[in-house]
Amino acid sequence: MSGKPDVKAFYDPRTFSVQYVVWDPATMKGAVIDPVLDFEPKSGATKTECADAILDFVRDRGIAVEWILDTHPHADHFSAARYLKDKLGAPTAIGEKVVEVQKLWKDIYNFPDFPADGSQWDRLFADGERFKVGDIDAQVMFSPGHTLASITYVIGDAAFVHDTLFMPDGGTARADFPGGSAKRLWDSIQAILALPDETRIFTGHDYQPGGREPRWESTVAEQKRDNKHLAGGVTEAEFIKLRDERDQTLPMPKLILHALQVNMNGGRLPEAEANGRRYLKFPLDALGQAAWGDD
Repeated sequence: MSGKPDVKAFYDPRTFSVQYVVWDPATMKGAVIDPVLDFEPKSGATKTECADAILDFVRDRGIAVEWILDTHPHADHFSAARYLKDKLGAPTAIGEKVVEVQKLWKDIYNFPDFPADGSQWDRLFADGERFKVGDIDAQVMFSPGHTLASITYVIGDAAFVHDTLFMPDGGTARADFPGGSAKRLWDSIQAILALPDETRIFTGHDYQPGGREPRWESTVAEQKRDNKHLAGGVTEAEFIKLRDERDQTLPMPKLILHALQVNMNGGRLPEAEANGRRYLKFPLDALGQAAWGDD
């Protein structure tokens, strides 16, 4: 992929999430990737501070946002895609396999009337589909394993790999969510690492191993050389064993049951009920196989 976009990352320390604005410096047209809507689970409060920081940035820089892109329906934060669409008027997009996630989770939530057809986004991208960010070529890579619907956006020399790869000292994503697969995650990682060595890799989270400062940018070469779950000639069988054993020890993200019902709906919060309040639905014992957390 030709072209070198400018990239600005916005780190949310509450959810360890990284949001991005990526743009073509020649045309000043760009995209927002994986924006966060603030949510406080103890009080049920929502805010738009993360998304508003993005709005301030694109307005101050004069960036015309052409796309609001989700890499997958997130399990650890609410998506601000709908909020930004209302503010910017840009179309929203996600991979077409989101319908598989919707079908799975509408049953978990017992939402029989939920339209599991991807209509909550303006565009559903197919694997290999091409589009533009300004004049820079972009392509969609289907990269499941972490979720059924995960995709990577390759925009010029930059690959936004969501939760498939972390920084090399953080390893790789878990694959034990409903619909996840360590085997498929391995295959997706191999496709990403087949990109040119100089390709910039931008991750969707950073959990600050050892308490270091947040980081989110590496290269394909650095990932192949240093990623603690992949370097040193790790085989597919070894990776799957490592991933499966580690995932069995991990509690589910504390917001997974809060967030999926919002994020599989394109970032729309539930409609207000007769009293003017919105309510989340929280299924009990739906993910009982997971390890118990401490909080």
